[in-house]
Amino acid sequence: MFPIRIRMACATSTLCPRQADDFRSSILSCRCFTLSSLNPEIQTWIEQLRAGDARALARAISVVENHSRGWSELLKAAFPYSGRARILGLTGPPGAGKSTLVDQLARYYRKDGLSIGIIAVDPTSPYTGGALLGDRIRMQEHSSDAGIYIRSMATRGSLGGLARTTADVSTILGASGRDLIMIETVGVGRDEVDIVRLANITVVILVPGMGDDVQTIKAGIMEIADIFVINKSDREGAERVEREIRAMQSLATRSDHWTPPIVKTVASEGTGVKELAAAIAQYEAFLQKENLVLEHNIHNWQERLLEMLRDAMLDKARGHLTDGQVTRYAAEVAEHRRDPYTLVEEIVGKLESGKP
Repeated sequence: MFPIRIRMACATSTLCPRQADDFRSSILSCRCFTLSSLNPEIQTWIEQLRAGDARALARAISVVENHSRGWSELLKAAFPYSGRARILGLTGPPGAGKSTLVDQLARYYRKDGLSIGIIAVDPTSPYTGGALLGDRIRMQEHSSDAGIYIRSMATRGSLGGLARTTADVSTILGASGRDLIMIETVGVGRDEVDIVRLANITVVILVPGMGDDVQTIKAGIMEIADIFVINKSDREGAERVEREIRAMQSLATRSDHWTPPIVKTVASEGTGVKELAAAIAQYEAFLQKENLVLEHNIHNWQERLLEMLRDAMLDKARGHLTDGQVTRYAAEVAEHRRDPYTLVEEIVGKLESGKP
């Protein structure tokens, strides 16, 4: 159901057959070169990942998530093998039933033989730093299915609904050969828009009975939806939520001229899951028909590269500053002995010059 190689198809669709073959060959040769140039430990690790070794996958994700020794080299080696999986993002307010819907979608796609990776982003425990909902009780019955890999991630203070390393973990899952990756955001409300920079398709899940319904969150996640889901649609107020979504859509037209469909579900009973899968396939077909897949990916990578640069620069700056220095600078600014703007310029200047 999912056109797994849609990215390469899009990239080669404007080339003649000979050019397309040369393009594919160059990609494959780059991958072989990348693997052959690795140190033996990373090379073995990548081979285990691609062979479907669940332990190797779990260890790789832990190394990337914790930025343990070798995490960067591992990502560099895994990246050429990623990019084939469709990434489906599911976001929405707390209590919308995101976990239940992810569980039902996993069941549905497994019937088609797709291998699935699930990243569930959860709030961070103030005591352990781990994911508060890490057990994912609703999904435990999939634990014996080798075709489904579930990973809970703690936000660790990150905003926007994702953990800082969610994108990197999705790269590892993609390199392991998963056909579909589903990412469930943390569920903090209207500011969960980071998912749109990572997912190929973004599903916004709403429920009746949210007070002002759509009005309460339209300033944030409502604008990123490729598909709307009204879950728990057997409750009173579902029709009103649908009307409000329709009214909102009538006020603005997307740049790609796609009108996000509205799917009603009762995830706890599996109702509407088939219709949601059909809507996802419909949007994928639209992207392919309009040659928007590559454009969409370029836009996502543009945002992600800037984010990676910000993180790298922040890490570099932190590496040049001790906790004592930061505390001293903060005290000087708080007491108005220094202004923060000049201070930041000085720090950046030292980084550029390489001075401590």
